[in-house]
Amino acid sequence: MNKIFISALMSTSFFSFSAFAASSPQTPIQQQKQVSGFYQHQVGDVQITALLDGTNFMSPSLFKDISPQQVQEILKKYYADQDKGVQTSINAFLVNTGKSLILVDSGAESCFGAHLGSILKNLVASGYKPEQVDTILLTHLHPDHVCGISQKGTANFPNATVYVSNDEAKYWLDPKQAAKLPKDKQANYLSTVEMIKEAIAPYQAKQRFKTFKLGDEIQGFKVINTAGHTPGHYSYELKTKDQSVVFIGDIVHSHTVQFDKPQTAIEYDIDPKKAVQTRLKQFANFAKNGQTIAAPHLPFPGIGHIYSVDGKSYQWIPTHFKD
Repeated sequence: MNKIFISALMSTSFFSFSAFAASSPQTPIQQQKQVSGFYQHQVGDVQITALLDGTNFMSPSLFKDISPQQVQEILKKYYADQDKGVQTSINAFLVNTGKSLILVDSGAESCFGAHLGSILKNLVASGYKPEQVDTILLTHLHPDHVCGISQKGTANFPNATVYVSNDEAKYWLDPKQAAKLPKDKQANYLSTVEMIKEAIAPYQAKQRFKTFKLGDEIQGFKVINTAGHTPGHYSYELKTKDQSVVFIGDIVHSHTVQFDKPQTAIEYDIDPKKAVQTRLKQFANFAKNGQTIAAPHLPFPGIGHIYSVDGKSYQWIPTHFKD
């Protein structure tokens, strides 16, 4: 009797468990968000920490002298087509020379919305402190490069001196400049100027906003005139023991369209013709000499090399992960 009873009980329990399992709704496993925010890359005796500010999307129509259909074809070729548009990163680079901590560009902070503005957070996550930064090199003064130096009138990097080219400062900070522009561009220019002024104000108040000219060297960085995107756009070259690293700024905005068709300008370029000339010249140089490139608008971490088979079109070769 006991064996029969136990057998019946087990059968009943199994049936009850099976029925419960079958009737219970299965809870979906939630997907997680991407959290990549910094990448540390060693070049000789220098450590470069790439910092992600966030990602943005550009309309294919922003690219000049090329149809949106052609843009789409290039994106598909590189498996980079998305419904949102052409994706671009906003990166900045923290350079530890052992003697100095230099930030090249600074991201957008709150100038363009909540999807950007993570440079400070990612800098801290990478193991550094904002007060350790002693020098900030700005390739130019567009808000996605300058706004990150401060927030609401307070310097994000209280011990840093900010550098930008003299030509760039003149273009954006000369009160007479707006009147020289076509009327349809003046409102956008003045809006940009207000963001720039707010960002640099805490540094100007402490005489920590300085300009340079061609031929100057800052903390071991050679300045390179790469004007076109803006009138005073400069890149920075740092030579280490065995390599050269160039922080190129906005000579390129897309690792697909503008590498495949480097003669393609973008709406953001103030002087499109000169911007294309600069890109063609610099790309040819980088492909020939093999410098390591750090780029604010190429896919994070934005560190890699530029390669060309024929000198007409180029490829972006991102750095391989190094432990």
